[in-house]
Amino acid sequence: MSRTRILVIKLSALGDVVMALGPMQAIRRHHRDAHITILTTPLYAPFLKEAGVADEVWTEGRPKGIRATLALRRKLRAAEFARVYDLQTSGRSSTYFHLMRPGPPEWSGIARGCSHPHNDPRRDFIHTLERQSGQLADAGIHDVAPPDLSFARSDIARFGLRPPFVLLVPGGSAHRPEKRWPVENFGALASRLSGKGLQPVVLGAGAEMELARAIAAMAPDALSLVDRTSFIDIAALGRAAHAAIGNDTGPMHVLAASGCRSIALFSSASDPALTAPRGRDVVVLQRARLADLTVDEVLAALER
Repeated sequence: MSRTRILVIKLSALGDVVMALGPMQAIRRHHRDAHITILTTPLYAPFLKEAGVADEVWTEGRPKGIRATLALRRKLRAAEFARVYDLQTSGRSSTYFHLMRPGPPEWSGIARGCSHPHNDPRRDFIHTLERQSGQLADAGIHDVAPPDLSFARSDIARFGLRPPFVLLVPGGSAHRPEKRWPVENFGALASRLSGKGLQPVVLGAGAEMELARAIAAMAPDALSLVDRTSFIDIAALGRAAHAAIGNDTGPMHVLAASGCRSIALFSSASDPALTAPRGRDVVVLQRARLADLTVDEVLAALER
């Protein structure tokens, strides 16, 4: 007998993928005997494969051009999914519901005409975790727990860390500079941490190498792991760290969900009530302008 086929859609971004992990784990528990496929993008495939929430991970979630879109439509139709859980709930992902016509499968999401719509009028005003829990409850899944990153294991000894260490996440969206605490503040913080016997460890990728260099210029003891870590590594580092301090950006969600004591820095550009990292020990510090948040205030939160 062939197994029932289930599709889960989650395309981006890192913080949202991490927060969707609890719902994905609940879907896996609910459909124990089903063949589950996740539709995502290449960046998140290794992390989701390691998470063990699916039998198969597809990476064509953002097709470019008509040819790629038609290829995805053929693949979606051929798979004969019995149910789809759209955890992206965007205009793009709702379009895939219509790509699977005629006779689309059962569908949990916001696509017009779907079988299990999430019609909560508060959905745009509640935290992502509560929103997705409500969506799955409307589809018959009620045991949604916070994301469990215990699967994320890595040999972090290769980084040559000197415990106790504090992880710093000074980056974020390049086109949203208002969401970044000034790099000179991170540098001053790193210097103060070094003076307290805590090794500053900078995480990031790509152009954030420049941020790590600026921090190291003020705190020579700071270790840069920019472009050296996977998402799995970040979770493993979080479990071993004294704490993590960073902007409203994806790696902070990984660290918080790993159980790391986390201090998340928010400006008025985003609402922590909707998007703050969730974990065992998370503190949110918010100022309308992040430049107005002082190093002393961040250290006080760390030492509370």
